[in-house]
Amino acid sequence: MSASLNAAAPLFEVEIVEDDGDWSHVAGLDQLIETAAQAAAAAAGDSEPGSVSVALSSDAVVRDLNGRFRSKPKPTNVLSFPAGDGAPDGQIGDIILALETVEREAAEQGVPVEHHVQHLVVHGVLHLLGYDHESPADAERMEAIEIDILSKLGIANPYTGELETGTRD
Repeated sequence: MSASLNAAAPLFEVEIVEDDGDWSHVAGLDQLIETAAQAAAAAAGDSEPGSVSVALSSDAVVRDLNGRFRSKPKPTNVLSFPAGDGAPDGQIGDIILALETVEREAAEQGVPVEHHVQHLVVHGVLHLLGYDHESPADAERMEAIEIDILSKLGIANPYTGELETGTRD
């Protein structure tokens, strides 16, 4: 499943895979994911065409993947796996979202699930493009980019709950 962002050529091809869990109640999910992925690619300055897969999954699947690949056998909201050797040309990587964790976190933060999904897709795409939050400086840089992208999508700063205006340096 893939949706077109608008008449402009998208930076990424976004493949959405329904892996596990019932995501049907999240309104406009395909377009939300497509918009967030394209916005992250544009903000990161990625002008190379490529593709990213987004798997809509469950806590059980993400718990298993997190245990096998990160030695953390617990669910998390999003996992990002950059494409490795042997991946098709242009494949950037895979993003996996865990339904129950995404819904729980959205409720705890008092934000719409749709906004939290877009935040996590932006976060995942940035990871695939080489951003991380391993050091405080890297985390600050990545968060600033996320906040700017989300602001342009009309989504409040996920770290403060406030809608940012203007661009950040």
